[in-house]
Amino acid sequence: MTSPTQADQEQQLLHAKLNTETSQIAWSELLRYFAGGLVIVVSSDLDLVDVAARFSIDDKATVEQWLNDSKLAKATDEQATIWLEADTLLWAVVARPWVLVQENKPD
Repeated sequence: MTSPTQADQEQQLLHAKLNTETSQIAWSELLRYFAGGLVIVVSSDLDLVDVAARFSIDDKATVEQWLNDSKLAKATDEQATIWLEADTLLWAVVARPWVLVQENKPD
């Protein structure tokens, strides 16, 4: 069995760190970030922590592919209104300067 490389270890540490920083938050708490155009909606078929890690390491190729596949998009006014009216809780994690959010995955 081979030992993990330093890059693998760093990636695991980054994932662990981001995982501890991920939590549910009310949309109303994120409105100031939305107003600043900093909220990115992550598709429910992606892993939120993995997406945050890709942002953190500046993996432009992967992020661009997700954007092209409509897996990532800036939050829209329509989404903001719906989430505010429903007092929605979203999963969120910060990947500076962005706030990545994801709706609860269906059971």
